[in-house]
Amino acid sequence: MARRLPTKGKLAISPAKLQIAATMVAQAASAVPHQPQAGPRPLALARWLFAVAVLVLVMVVVGGITRLTESGLSITQWDPITGALPPLNEADWQAEFDLYQQTGEYQNVTGPAGMDLAAFKFIYFWEWFHRLLGRVIGLAFALPLAWYWLRGAIPQGYKPRLVALLALGGMQGAFGWFMVRSGLGSEMTDVSHFWLSIHLLTAFVTLGGLVWTALDLRQLDAEGRGAPARFNGLSWIVGIILFLQLLLGAWVAGLNAGLASDTWPLMQGQLVPEADWSRGAWWTFTHDPFWLHFLHRWWAWVAVAALIVLARRVKPLDRRASIAIHSAFGVQILLGIATVMTGVDLWLAVAHQLVGALLVAAFAWGAHVLGRVRT
Repeated sequence: MARRLPTKGKLAISPAKLQIAATMVAQAASAVPHQPQAGPRPLALARWLFAVAVLVLVMVVVGGITRLTESGLSITQWDPITGALPPLNEADWQAEFDLYQQTGEYQNVTGPAGMDLAAFKFIYFWEWFHRLLGRVIGLAFALPLAWYWLRGAIPQGYKPRLVALLALGGMQGAFGWFMVRSGLGSEMTDVSHFWLSIHLLTAFVTLGGLVWTALDLRQLDAEGRGAPARFNGLSWIVGIILFLQLLLGAWVAGLNAGLASDTWPLMQGQLVPEADWSRGAWWTFTHDPFWLHFLHRWWAWVAVAALIVLARRVKPLDRRASIAIHSAFGVQILLGIATVMTGVDLWLAVAHQLVGALLVAAFAWGAHVLGRVRT
C-alpha cells in the first residue's frame, strides 16, 4: 500500500478556501488596465494620413501656380516612370520644346508673344514639378499602406477605405492627364474647364477623405472602440453647397473668368453682368465667363451662410473646429475679393486656392464632429 506523508492541520487548505482565493485573483486581474498589443497604434496611422493631407495641400498650391503660369501644356506626353526625370541636356530640351511648338497654345498664344527656349524651361519646370509631387504623394501613401497591411496594423473595417483613398489618388493622376490631353489639339489654347474641375475636385475629395479617416483613427486610438463617424443631414446640405461653390471656382479658373471683372461688388458697372444667352441657358451656365464669375462671387455668400450654421452647431462640441471653419471662409472671402480687384494677381490667386483646400479640411473636421456625436 502506497505511503503518504502526514499533513499537519495548520497547512491543510479546504476546497472552499481555494475557490475564494481563485475569485480574488480573478477580480484583481480584471482591475489591471488593458495593455495594447505591440505594433503601430491607430494614432500612428492617423498621423501618417495627416502628413499625406499636408502633401495634398502642397500639391494644390503647385497646381495653382502651374495653372496661373499657363504651364500645364508644356509637357505633351505622359511617361509615369521615365517622365520623373527632366531633360538633362540641350538636345533633350530642344526636343521637348519642339513637341510644345505643335500645340495650339504655342501657335496661337505663346509663340506669337515671342516665347523662346528659356521661357519654355520656366513653364516646363512647374508642370514637371507638379507631376513629380504627384508621384511622391503616391509613394508616400502606397508604401506605408503596404507596410501597415503586412504588419496587420490596420484596424478592422479600415482596409476598404484606405484602398479607396489610394484609388482616388490614382484617378487623380489619370484625370490630370486627360485634362492636359484635352488642350493639346492644334485648335485648343487651353485645357477643358470640365476636366480641370474634375481634376481639382478629386483632389479636394481626397483631402477630405484623408482628414476624415485620420480623425476616425485618432478617435479609435483615444477610446479603443466606437464606430466611425457618419455624415448627418446638415453636413450633407452644407457639403453640397460647398461642392457647388468649388465647382464654380474651378470653371472660373479654367475659363480665365476671373478676368471678367476687376471691380467688386459691381461687374461692368452693374450688379448683374451682361451674359450670352444666344446659345441656350445650359451653355451660359457652363461656359459664359461673365455669368460664371457672377455665380461664383454670389453663391459664395450662400456657402458662408451654410458654413456659419454648421460652425454654430459644432461650437458646443469642439470649439477648435468651429474656429477653423469661421477662419477659413472668412479669409477665403477676403482673398477672393482681393484676387478680383488686382486683376488675378498670381500669389493672391494661389493663396485663394490654398485656403479653399483648407476650407475643405475644416468642413471635414466640423462634419466629423457632428457625425461622431450622432454615432
